[in-house]
Amino acid sequence: MVKKFTELRARMSPESRARSEEKARRLMAEMALHELRRARGMSQEDLALVLHVKQPSIAKFEQRADTYVSTLRDHIRGLGGELEIIAVFPEGDVKITNFEVVENDA
Repeated sequence: MVKKFTELRARMSPESRARSEEKARRLMAEMALHELRRARGMSQEDLALVLHVKQPSIAKFEQRADTYVSTLRDHIRGLGGELEIIAVFPEGDVKITNFEVVENDA
């Protein structure tokens, strides 16, 4: 007999539910670009249309280990997000602002 996840979850202890939710948050906080695209419900073709490029460009970009910040920013915006670059130090995190787009007043 197959049980629905909602039924199983309802029988979990509050501690188990909290551990499960924390693990899900950690998994969602770190993912590769192709996983992020899939989690956002987009295919490579969908994203290529948004970015006005061809699908093979998306496939190639998702496999790269090195890229321009501006290209990554465009990719993330195409997925509906904004890119922030954070430097992590033992004393605390610092948001790097050099890469933010400055709008022209003209």
